[in-house]
Amino acid sequence: MEASFKQTTTNKEERYHLFLPQFELLISDEQEEISVLANAAASLREAFDFFWVGFYIIKNEQLILGPFQGSVACYRIRKGKGVCGTAWAEGRTLVVPDVDQFPGHIACSSLSRSEIVVPIIANGEVKGVLDIDSDQLNSFEETDRFYLEQVAAIIAKTLYK
Repeated sequence: MEASFKQTTTNKEERYHLFLPQFELLISDEQEEISVLANAAASLREAFDFFWVGFYIIKNEQLILGPFQGSVACYRIRKGKGVCGTAWAEGRTLVVPDVDQFPGHIACSSLSRSEIVVPIIANGEVKGVLDIDSDQLNSFEETDRFYLEQVAAIIAKTLYK
């Protein structure tokens, strides 16, 4: 199966509208967690040209690095630590306009400037997080939160029935 997520429109909301049905179709028939998350990271990076996009999966009471696209990343993050650990602990999406201003930010890459972390929630439990970094300040807004929460919900529905 070949799929292309490259888009020509520059309107962010329109790009998400085009992305979501393609993405749901891409992962809808697969149950292997690593495979789904790998293609999710690749399709998000291709569609939106994110600096870094990946997943951390909860195992043994910590976030463990999962599939990602971008430069090397931190292997493990404790609950409540950094942006990812805080999003997990609070069970909510965090939009960080300037990572240097986030108390306890974990700098896996010094090039990361802003970040959004979306928990993947199934049956009321956080299973992991979608982490997206930008090398620019203020890259993420409510539009990203809204649509990336839908991406996380599609992943949860597919993998954690």
